[in-house]
Amino acid sequence: MTIPTSWYLVVAAMLFGIGAYGVLTRRSALIMFMCIELMLNAVNLTFVTFAHSLKDIGGQAAVFFVLVVAAAEVTVGLGIVVAVFRRRNSTSVDALSELKG
Repeated sequence: MTIPTSWYLVVAAMLFGIGAYGVLTRRSALIMFMCIELMLNAVNLTFVTFAHSLKDIGGQAAVFFVLVVAAAEVTVGLGIVVAVFRRRNSTSVDALSELKG
């Protein structure tokens, strides 16, 4: 017995929705980064689902590149958050709006 493709897509849509809700409602930069990662993983699940259902390796190759970009995004983003936290003692995104020049 196999799980239907639509179930994977529903789970991916729910994960993406939770991530989007978190990005739109939370003010902490760390939580926003985690929600963005959740959204990227939902997209990865969709890529793998379609790659499996279409019997094509292209979706799994796309997942590899998405994971590389996500790792780079986390590295740079967390570096910026740590630098701002050391300076302002807060990871609130509202405090970062003062940095506009």
